[in-house]
Amino acid sequence: QVQLVESGGGLVQPGGSLRLSCAASGSIFSFNTMGWYRQAPGKERELVAVITSGDRINYSDSVKGRFTISRDNAKDMVYLQMNSLKPGDTAVYYCNAHREAYGGVYYNYWGQGTQVTVSS
Repeated sequence: QVQLVESGGGLVQPGGSLRLSCAASGSIFSFNTMGWYRQAPGKERELVAVITSGDRINYSDSVKGRFTISRDNAKDMVYLQMNSLKPGDTAVYYCNAHREAYGGVYYNYWGQGTQVTVSS
C-alpha cells in the first residue's frame, strides 16, 4: 500500500522559511504528478504547486517567486521550499501523488498533512 508522509511544518515568523518534505513508500510505479495543496480554516483546499515526472511545474499565483517545488523520482520524494512566508500562508499542507494507468484508470493519494503557521 502507498503511504505519503509529510514533514517540515511548524511555526515561523513572517519573512521566514520552511522546507517541507514528502516521502512516498509502497509504490511499485512512479507517480505522474506529485504536489502540494493547502487548506486554511474556513477556506477551500487549494493548489500550491505540482510537478510532473518530466519536471513540468505549475504554481499558484499567490506563491510564485516565493515557493519552489522539486522532486526526486528515484526516491519518490517531493519537496517544497517556502521563502518569504506570510501570515496568509498559514494552513495545513497536504502532499499529493497521482498516477495514471491504462484506460483512464488513476490512483490518487494524500498525506495526513502538516501544519504551517506564520505568525509573529
